Amino acid sequence: MTEENKTISPEHEYLGAGKSAAYGLQHVLTMYSGIIAPPLIVGTAAGLEPYKIGLLIAAALFVGGLATILQTMGVKYIGAKLPLVQGVSFAGVATMVAIVTTGGGLSAVYGAVIVASLIGFFLAPYFSKIIRFFPPVVTGCVITIIGLSLLPVAVRWMMGGNKNAPEWGSVENISLAIMTLAIVICLNLSRNASIRRLSILLAIVLGSVLAYLLGFVDFSKVGNGAWVQVPSFFAFGLPTFELTAIISMLIVTLVIMTETTADIIAVGEIIGTKVDSDRISNGLRADMLSSAVAPVFGSFMQSAFAQNVGLVAITGVKSRFVVAAGGIILVVLGLLPIMGRLIAAIPVPVLGGAGLVLFGTVAASGIRTLAKIDYNEQKNLIIVATAIAAGMIPIIDYSFYANFPKWFQTLFHSGISSTCLMAIILNLLFNHLTLFKPRNAEAPKSIAETLH
Repeated sequence: MTEENKTISPEHEYLGAGKSAAYGLQHVLTMYSGIIAPPLIVGTAAGLEPYKIGLLIAAALFVGGLATILQTMGVKYIGAKLPLVQGVSFAGVATMVAIVTTGGGLSAVYGAVIVASLIGFFLAPYFSKIIRFFPPVVTGCVITIIGLSLLPVAVRWMMGGNKNAPEWGSVENISLAIMTLAIVICLNLSRNASIRRLSILLAIVLGSVLAYLLGFVDFSKVGNGAWVQVPSFFAFGLPTFELTAIISMLIVTLVIMTETTADIIAVGEIIGTKVDSDRISNGLRADMLSSAVAPVFGSFMQSAFAQNVGLVAITGVKSRFVVAAGGIILVVLGLLPIMGRLIAAIPVPVLGGAGLVLFGTVAASGIRTLAKIDYNEQKNLIIVATAIAAGMIPIIDYSFYANFPKWFQTLFHSGISSTCLMAIILNLLFNHLTLFKPRNAEAPKSIAETLH
């Protein structure tokens, strides 16, 4: 190796086309089940037909690929130039479902994503100042409630997905879901790390094969329609702009920016490269610009995928060109709507069995963040307890806010919005407002300080 190569930062090392493509495919497989789940959930909540859900999935893959390329390769002031995979964020799913089911529809979701993302884009340089209001006590509550709010979706999938269907809650549906869950568990008992990392995706494939053999699924219509298609502009209609939906999505945007900041810092530490405020700002701009453009193609808010940060640590492959190759693969998959139709044809109970683990993992990530908090401080216990309890209200009984104004319902029907607002308000009261702050008390550390 030459002296020149020794001075190259690990993320800028090019491994060649072959290795980049192979390792890039591994990144795609690692996050594939995560990127297809949000359009499946939102599309089902919106009552879309399977072929339209297929278009949502194709759009998610296409935009995720473009966003990944932008984040890894970068242009001036946009893109962290780090090995970060982008895709539709789980953080916005519960809020988008709330917007869809309270009458706004997909058009209101798209309008809210565009406005919130543009606000986030211009907030990026100042976010290092705002982030102190999002310490682990806040972000841990929000991430936990994201997982908990999605678990009822997995349960409904296990029961069949459609309450009006005669087979809803049948022994056959639930048994198929449990068998898929058992496959996930068995795969995670493997000594092979690659099999464990791909356990969700492999379980969905094996569960679908099992469902086909048992006569649960019909793939005959997968071949109907175009095999290759460029995503069209505003395929699901022009966006509409509703204030309450925008406020709800703006809260999600702040959470996503916080998560992406943590991912940028984490991947920087993993690969041993400098991450300063400028690089964080550039990464956040790429996140927000991709999110603002996503609705044009029929997709949603974009974010860095934490599981792929873990993959960088596990494999030791630190090149951003590898992840860029994964972005190219995602773009190609997004041009193949037949893939979307194939995924949409997967039996819902199979998705439910895998989703139980997938969504539970999100909640577990939040619990891991909350584990960093000092609970000897009574105020931290109060913040966590109250914020999570507030977020659980619409999950336990969706009709709780039924008699409130529509704007209030849109904002608080989402457990994540309720939790985030409550956690931020309580954190301000206990840790930032001097009127209520005990003497000699220190403000909680930000995510960046915690990670360092």
